[in-house]
Amino acid sequence: MIAQIKARALLIGDRLDLRALETAERLAIAPLTIAVGARGKVVLFRYGAVVLFDVDAAEELAFLNQIHPLVNEPVTKPEVETLTLWLTKEVPEGMNKNLLALHDLSLGRLQVVADVLAKSSILGLYEKRVAASFELIEPLAKELQQRGRGSRRGRDLVSHIGTALLTQHRMVGRAEIIEKPELLWERPELEPLFLKLEDEFELKERAHTLERKLELITRTAETLLDLLQANRALNVEWYITILIVVEIGLTLYELFIRGHTGT
Repeated sequence: MIAQIKARALLIGDRLDLRALETAERLAIAPLTIAVGARGKVVLFRYGAVVLFDVDAAEELAFLNQIHPLVNEPVTKPEVETLTLWLTKEVPEGMNKNLLALHDLSLGRLQVVADVLAKSSILGLYEKRVAASFELIEPLAKELQQRGRGSRRGRDLVSHIGTALLTQHRMVGRAEIIEKPELLWERPELEPLFLKLEDEFELKERAHTLERKLELITRTAETLLDLLQANRALNVEWYITILIVVEIGLTLYELFIRGHTGT
């Protein structure tokens, strides 16, 4: 009989307060793993991802409702990654068609799978956000090309720069997308499995692509913002010049009037 279980990763928010789960039935700490439902397990990450193993729909809903108060800035539509695990020793560990073949379902192996699925889910969210930013900033770049000047929407440009910097911070500082999980330091025998999954989900390639896009967005927005500020400074100079000319004109006019009056 072929033993299969479902793995399901959800990115449910910006951050998850794991300290509030200290009283839960902990199976492991790094990353935090707890028992859920009849036979399921859940691995939780501070950056807002949860990965459920062998948890049915009703148990999943109940668990998500339970931890909802612990989620900071919950997303309206969670980013989801799914994978079917196949317990077998007949083939090498790794992806086999659409299944992930595992020699056993030990806690360490599940944590490695969870780490990759969680990182893939956060990459999926950032990829969508960056794509949306590209769609918004492209018209601004075209305006620069066609008219030779920046847009007047300074707040939009600052917002784009802020979004790009925040995404970079979360990728590098929180999720540590391209870093190996701490678990591998204690369980180096699990590294081949991690490397296979990392390659299958293209974590490094997707992270590097996002970095390049974020740099492009930031550079484009900064260039447009600089042009906008330069245009504003030039306008101020023109206003000052006009005021000076007007003031000189008024002074000459007054002198002219006084001259005629005196005559």
